[in-house]
Amino acid sequence: MTGSTRPWNRALAVVAAAALGLAVLAGSASAASAKAKPKPKARPSGIENPGSATISETGSTLLYPLWNIWVPAYQQLFHSVSITTAGTGSGTGITDAANGTVDIGSSDAYLPPADVQQDPTLENIPLAISVQVIAYNLPGVTAHLNLSGKVLSDIYQGKITSWNDPAIAAANPNVSLPDIPIVALHRSDGSGDTFIFTTYLSDTDKAGWGTKVGYSTSVQWPTTPGALAEQGNGGMVSACAKTVGCIAYVGISYLSQLLGDGLTYAALQDGKGKYVLPTPANVAAEAAYFVKKTPPDGTISLIDGPVENGYPIINYEYAIVNTKQSSASTARAIRSLLEWAVSPKYGNSAQYLSQVSFQPLPAKLLKASLAQIHKIR
Repeated sequence: MTGSTRPWNRALAVVAAAALGLAVLAGSASAASAKAKPKPKARPSGIENPGSATISETGSTLLYPLWNIWVPAYQQLFHSVSITTAGTGSGTGITDAANGTVDIGSSDAYLPPADVQQDPTLENIPLAISVQVIAYNLPGVTAHLNLSGKVLSDIYQGKITSWNDPAIAAANPNVSLPDIPIVALHRSDGSGDTFIFTTYLSDTDKAGWGTKVGYSTSVQWPTTPGALAEQGNGGMVSACAKTVGCIAYVGISYLSQLLGDGLTYAALQDGKGKYVLPTPANVAAEAAYFVKKTPPDGTISLIDGPVENGYPIINYEYAIVNTKQSSASTARAIRSLLEWAVSPKYGNSAQYLSQVSFQPLPAKLLKASLAQIHKIR
């Protein structure tokens, strides 16, 4: 009635004024209450809004602990995305991504050329840099033993069968080595860790391992005394902890479990002949050599570069993804998740990577990974 020309009754005016005062007070209280409430988190800059979707991931047991850290952090920002993860081995991750069983296949190994030729829409997208350690169970020996690729090749070929073998003793003159048998452990599943380890053996013993066995996610392992085959990185650590004299190749994301089980890990011979540990500085030195050589599709081995103080067994951790998705909504959610994972502000920050001893992607690789991610449709 504000525009009415009828005169106000004095009593009604008083009541109206009182009501207006109460309304103002109520509005003020409501505004104060609203200010007290925490504001919802803003969508991260540079990360696509995923909408509502369900994403499935499986594969690398080395990357699996990081996915278990990444997923809840991502979902704090994007509640409408449901994500399932599983550690089934890199071979399974590659296969399931290729046949469409999962949206993201995680792998420590890049796609084999045959897979790329058969499925040209598959991409291997680098997510972070990881490391492999050589663990062992030697009671009374707490030192980081010096081991070369050639010695490891001879161990896994059954040519070196005791821990006090002269070849091991020569590289460790100040260590009292026990006269106990070496029990070599390897993966029973198709594994990116096997790919990485056998690549290292092939590169450092070309005439031996490289010619006779080669490298792949699965190989025909030579017969060695007491050899054990185990499932996943967790299986390798658990079996080694129970087996005196064992030696095993293990992804660094299991380092805490490895040390907690009383195991130790080796210093490996770098490309210049020096024995080095997998420190962040040594891993970064090795990675720096290969970054400039990495092609846009991320397909490269980071093994055994001619680098002084470069730890020789490192790798890119990959998301294997088909660029042609079944729906635009699924493609959008996959892009968003992977953008978040490689972002130095979010998934690639020390907040997450340091928990599994991974290193972030260098700037050049981040740009290349994003270019691959944005091809997903």
